[in-house]
Amino acid sequence: MARITATALLAGLVATAAARQCQNLTIPINTSARNGVFNYAAPETNIDVTDFILNLVQPGHNLTAELLHDYATISGNYKIAATYCEPDAGPGNTLQVLTHGIGFDRSYWDFPANNYNYSYVNQALDRGYSTFAYDRLGIGESSHGDPVNEIQSWLEVSALKTLTTMLRETTVPDISTKFSKIVHVGHSFGSIQSYGLVAQDPAISDGIVLTGFSQNSTFVPLFALGGNFIQANKVAALSDYPNGYLAAGDESAVQTNFLAPGDFDPAILEAAYKTGQPVTVGELLTITGPASVLNPFQGPVLVVTGDRDIPFCGGNCTVSEPSIPAMAKQFFPKASCFEAFDVPESGHGLNLEYTWPTTYKTILDFLDKNVNMK
Repeated sequence: MARITATALLAGLVATAAARQCQNLTIPINTSARNGVFNYAAPETNIDVTDFILNLVQPGHNLTAELLHDYATISGNYKIAATYCEPDAGPGNTLQVLTHGIGFDRSYWDFPANNYNYSYVNQALDRGYSTFAYDRLGIGESSHGDPVNEIQSWLEVSALKTLTTMLRETTVPDISTKFSKIVHVGHSFGSIQSYGLVAQDPAISDGIVLTGFSQNSTFVPLFALGGNFIQANKVAALSDYPNGYLAAGDESAVQTNFLAPGDFDPAILEAAYKTGQPVTVGELLTITGPASVLNPFQGPVLVVTGDRDIPFCGGNCTVSEPSIPAMAKQFFPKASCFEAFDVPESGHGLNLEYTWPTTYKTILDFLDKNVNMK
């Protein structure tokens, strides 16, 4: 059924790559956060990596608490790599800040394979939005750092806040537009960070879309095990990363964690593996922290998750009523509106599956209705 729905929608959602103006940016920021100090040295071998993952997912143990020694303020000057796009007709009134998840960089939102057919950016531009996609701190072309005690959830949320403030104040180099509204769209770990952003500062965003997300962290160990993680620097394309940055061990690991049976092109799986990005030990130790609090955000909230999502639903989001993603509503008691949608037959990597037209239409219809009202 999902394949039929996607095909029907595709006719009205053909990417128009020509109708866009994009520029790559390198943005200097200064940011700080209260990070955990862990009594743990970065793993040196793939055996060490596997031992870390097995300890991380061991039932009855909380490795984060067991390794936590103290807290310390991490502060520094960093660079953030980003791509800003606007429609050919000029900047839209609303800017979408796009935060990618684990295993990807900012190209997740503008995936180049198959002539950008899977590009979320193109669909957003067609609706009149401008987009700002960036490599999370520590990943891709953004500044890297110590993988245990520096590149953690908390510092990355702080970086997102700094970037958003700069965008609102028009202090990002080469982006002079004063947007009427700014919304945050995240995927997976990027959704967790978007959640943490508005939990800390509810007024900083005019709306949030959390894709590949639920409030249930029970199934995150499946993702950790399914990733078959190895040292990232053992992968030729990621050889510049130091020990403690971990990457998917093979294509099957990417398929397990991100793609639902029958809902993907094998060529896209190959491309996703070849362009994959790592995750740090520090990120895995702090992965759920920003989303573990009641959220005072008062704007509109949309949660979009594939029904076969592994890390947030264990492979079946609709096993309960309401669905597992819909249960997040209780964590947003002040939201102006809350909607949750489970994409039929889709997995965790929503943007890379045949069902992408359903996902994109759901997001953009929601934003048109609740944020970018004509």
